[in-house]
Amino acid sequence: MRAIWKGEITFGLVNVPVKLYGATRSHDVSLHQVHDKDHGRIRYERRCDVCGRQIDYEHIEKAYDDGDKTVVLSDDDLESIPESENDEIDVVQFVPDDQIDPILLGTAYYLEPVGRSAKSYTLLRRTLVDSDRTAVVRFTLRTKTRLGVLRHRDSLLMLQTLRWPQDLRDAGFSPKQSRVTSKELDMASALVEQFSGDFDPDQYTDEYQEELQRLIDTKLESDEAVDTEKTFGEESSDSESSSGSGRSSDKVVSLMDALERSVKRKREAEKSGRSGKSDKSPSSNKSTKKSSA
Repeated sequence: MRAIWKGEITFGLVNVPVKLYGATRSHDVSLHQVHDKDHGRIRYERRCDVCGRQIDYEHIEKAYDDGDKTVVLSDDDLESIPESENDEIDVVQFVPDDQIDPILLGTAYYLEPVGRSAKSYTLLRRTLVDSDRTAVVRFTLRTKTRLGVLRHRDSLLMLQTLRWPQDLRDAGFSPKQSRVTSKELDMASALVEQFSGDFDPDQYTDEYQEELQRLIDTKLESDEAVDTEKTFGEESSDSESSSGSGRSSDKVVSLMDALERSVKRKREAEKSGRSGKSDKSPSSNKSTKKSSA
């Protein structure tokens, strides 16, 4: 695995240099979208609503819309926020393990000791184990300040993000309290006892993903599969796509294609409107061209 972050755990005067690794990954079969008629790939473009052009990532900035006005935030603006480059996992409190509500828990990461920090790393892990405590920490990852917890798992320390309290939503409803008899409670307890046992996550599998993979394998072995290169089609220049050459006007490739056509139609209508006004004074246009030559 490749480390995604380097820094150090700090609590009191103790510093523990560590590397951060993602502890989870998705096992879902990766699927993409294709056109049902010709199996062409469906792609989503980053297109500007004002100029109608497709925009590269390097020219994209973030913005906040308050309803009436929009504030544009550049990379420099975001980097100027305090702690955006902090490389410390700062322990702010040690709390009993059972006080961490599971609903707050987010993404998990492995922490690896760096250099000669193995002893202090082990000391911190053993302290958490023996005290039945969880370390609440603040840290910065990908320019965002986050709340998290340090936990132990086997011989490792793990960092797990916590959702901020304001991220939690109120349920907005309250179930009606019904009377439950002692006999019903006894029967429910007996049923729970029948299903009781030690939790072993390895005994559970994602049956849907397994069936999906079997379906894909079957289609790959049959004549239903298509050549991947054929799903990409032929690239056309902007001039060809705007004039419609090489494509039938009623062939819809994707939602983005429909939106792109709408933008172009609007731009052409505005362009024709401006040219209609300029045609009223052709002599002035010619003189302008000559003076700028």
